[in-house]
Amino acid sequence: MPETQRADGADGADLGALREGVRGQVLVAGDPEYDEARRVWNGAIDRRPALIVRCADSADVQQAVAFASGHGLPIAVRGGGHSVAGFSTCDDGVVIDLGLMRSVLVDVDARVARARPGATGAEFDAATQQHGLATTLGVVSTTGIAGLTLGGGIGWLMRKHGLACDNLLSVELVTADGRLVRASADENPGLFWALKGGGGNFGIVTSFEYQLHPVGPTVYGGGMMFARERRRTVLESYRELTRNAPDELTAYAAMTSGPDGSPVAAIAACYAGDVAEGARLLEPVKAAVGEPLLDGLGPLTYIEQQSRVDAGYPHGEHHYWRSCFLDDLTDEVIDILVERASLLESPPVLELIVEQLGGAIAAGDGAFAHREASYDVLIAANWTDPTDRDRCVAWARETAAALEPHSRGGYANYEPDADGAYAPGAYRDRLARLAAVKAEYDPTNLFRLNQNIIPAP
Repeated sequence: MPETQRADGADGADLGALREGVRGQVLVAGDPEYDEARRVWNGAIDRRPALIVRCADSADVQQAVAFASGHGLPIAVRGGGHSVAGFSTCDDGVVIDLGLMRSVLVDVDARVARARPGATGAEFDAATQQHGLATTLGVVSTTGIAGLTLGGGIGWLMRKHGLACDNLLSVELVTADGRLVRASADENPGLFWALKGGGGNFGIVTSFEYQLHPVGPTVYGGGMMFARERRRTVLESYRELTRNAPDELTAYAAMTSGPDGSPVAAIAACYAGDVAEGARLLEPVKAAVGEPLLDGLGPLTYIEQQSRVDAGYPHGEHHYWRSCFLDDLTDEVIDILVERASLLESPPVLELIVEQLGGAIAAGDGAFAHREASYDVLIAANWTDPTDRDRCVAWARETAAALEPHSRGGYANYEPDADGAYAPGAYRDRLARLAAVKAEYDPTNLFRLNQNIIPAP
């Protein structure tokens, strides 16, 4: 059957009309750009959508939603294509690709950025840092801003300035019935609350407005690597550092691989304040842990801080991640992390990354439910050889199970796709309110390729 028929279930006339109607591009299998366009960051995800609509503007998104809805096709929304779970694509459905919509406009006087959903963190930072401004985004600058923000948005400025979603001032989105709706604290406030952590459940965001803050151009940050034998000492020193740290500091501890591929323990940090004060706070860690194998801690530009681990997460590498939020980094948790880290060998790269939370996160509002947590543990299995998949996934799942008695749930942006199994742990006591908002804006669950929230009856 021709691809145009498979895409619309008829004679291809509707698909032809869609091609003519959008300012962007419509691709189907057989088109020269189709195979490249269907690839996403996570190489473990290999799907073949019926068509890919590369949208140039909000009107294109509205047309793509109407086409998919009218033909009973599933919708996957792609911003930067960085979804670990593979939500950016689908089999036999419509991928609504926002990658052409990537402008970032900065109002310096108001300290506001207006960004389109295809922009990456690197593009956002490049625009805002021209003016010494920034807001919280992720720690891998190739990540798209859209999915990251809608799922919460953990990053180096979060303890001082809140999560990415906490810095939203407004959004515009296309709803399941094709309307273009604006949401803010004053306009559709219930929807706005749900978008701050509730992911892509409520529509397709076509514009974000963020509050900016004075940051950089120089911060005190980077990281240090230590021999694997220092894992426990690193975690204990990290715990001491973070338990009473000022909000300007966000620090991570990692059991990961060094530049030569060998297992190491590491501490990475960013101090969003006076550079000299950052040095005063972090330099004693070196004395507590011992001589580092690699010392990259010091003054650097904020853009360097944001992109310093990009090379470790290349496009096409395979990934399976889990996560858990913790109230404390107890001795029992450290025991588990050290024991699970002892199984790390390279390749593949299996990582345990402890992310410091707290500070301004607790003061935020919205669907992100883990505001009182002190830490998040990212359990990241990363590999390139497909034959490594089973043992990498098993390691991640077993590690998550070992930490589960100490966990308060997982982070929506890190958890894998499992038919909504992780939504209760991600949204916790917010889930019922989110289900009500879902019923109002997407009663048929058209937008279901996400950490899915079932519409309330």
